[in-house]
Amino acid sequence: MREPVPSGNRYFLAKTDPESYPFEQLEREKQTVWDGVRNAQALRAIRDMKRGDRVFIYHSMGDAAVVGVADVVGDERRDARDATLAVEELRFRCRIEPPVSLREIKESGLFNDWSLVRQSRLSTMAAPPEFVKWMRAKRPACKF
Repeated sequence: MREPVPSGNRYFLAKTDPESYPFEQLEREKQTVWDGVRNAQALRAIRDMKRGDRVFIYHSMGDAAVVGVADVVGDERRDARDATLAVEELRFRCRIEPPVSLREIKESGLFNDWSLVRQSRLSTMAAPPEFVKWMRAKRPACKF
């Protein structure tokens, strides 16, 4: 059973290389520690995540696209391998079918100021409320 998500939850986007950690692996394992984030701006996003927030999972290589959604189920903590880094506990929520490509996001023209479009190398970021609303309209089957 899924933990209830408090109202007012926030949304983030986290990128992964599908060759090193595909979304399908999170779907199989159900839960993972999201680690390996080193960029200072991306680390701020990890540190801002709270239990109950949601995270769009984005495959950054190949056909770059938002492929699913995870729930933040832990509290941010220091990485055991490097105390200067932070990690977060994520649980599989739903798969987005079909995935929403970066091309679709860019072609919408709605998110030109968002880090996903402006800073392609940033691995973790807050997702604007307008993006969440747009995604819900595009993929209503994934309840997030």
